[in-house]
Amino acid sequence: MTDISFDDFLKVDIRVGTVVRAESYPEARNPSYKLYVDFGPEIGERKTSAQVTVHYTAEELIGKQVAAVINFPNKQIGKFMSEILVLGFPDDQGAVVLIEPNRQVANGGRLF
Repeated sequence: MTDISFDDFLKVDIRVGTVVRAESYPEARNPSYKLYVDFGPEIGERKTSAQVTVHYTAEELIGKQVAAVINFPNKQIGKFMSEILVLGFPDDQGAVVLIEPNRQVANGGRLF
């Protein structure tokens, strides 16, 4: 592992947002949802696909606050354009467990 400087860390813009819409993405190679995340008035709504179907239903994702990298370039995922990278950790079987604040915070808040 390579050490990074604090300035390197600041280059990664990780923000909190609220999932406002979650849809099944049957065209994806692996089971996934299309997520639409509200990052507040300054950033707005961004979308991504996420392989989080093991631990979450589309319905329970609505209203959930999540952490995401918002300054990656857009990436084409099949026929869907991903604008952010929602963050999570693997469980014992490698399924994604989303990172979420343990208290409600304002959408758009930056991780520091």
